[in-house]
Amino acid sequence: MAYPLHEISSILLGSHDATSPRLALRWLRESTRNVTDQLDTAYAQPGRYWLRDEHERALTYLITGTAYQLTLHDENTRYVLVAYPPGVTS
Repeated sequence: MAYPLHEISSILLGSHDATSPRLALRWLRESTRNVTDQLDTAYAQPGRYWLRDEHERALTYLITGTAYQLTLHDENTRYVLVAYPPGVTS
């Protein structure tokens, strides 16, 4: 979801029903890359760091049945990416 500053409604960035934790992680990585690619360099750094060094933590959460949330932002919008373990919904 994207939450633009000073807006009432959020924007759905997409969703995907994955059949395994690894496929859920793949979707989360692709979504993170898509958001990060559109951010200015300074705002993209946390997403790039996560893609390089932290994404395995998300897999651990998903394997143990716990949802994982990653939040990125720039000066105008907060981006919240959430992966749920297969079979679990919000």
